[in-house]
Amino acid sequence: MSGLIVNPGRIWLMVEPVDMRCGIDGLSLLVKQRLQQSPCSGSAFVFCNRAGNRVKVLLWDSAGVWLCQRRLHQGRFVWQRSEEGGITMTQAQWEWLIMGVDWRRLSATICVKKYS
Repeated sequence: MSGLIVNPGRIWLMVEPVDMRCGIDGLSLLVKQRLQQSPCSGSAFVFCNRAGNRVKVLLWDSAGVWLCQRRLHQGRFVWQRSEEGGITMTQAQWEWLIMGVDWRRLSATICVKKYS
């Protein structure tokens, strides 16, 4: 993540869809319950709606809290589903995710380009 928002220590992808009406307090509670993590840890927590076309990012920094939302006009975000509460992502995976690209194929694509 770059730009106006501080770079997080980690980027967590929450695997369960959430109600996009949830705000800072509701999403912070989900982080505590599902990940047993402090939402104030400096990590970014990324949530998706059931339709897969909207994400919210929760990030606490030393001055306050950020809650940002992104909506795709076409298509869906590629989302990891698993039994776990969340998984961590790399910066490159995050950049692919928010563009609507299948970020799970990132390393495979790099290998193909490198050896082609």
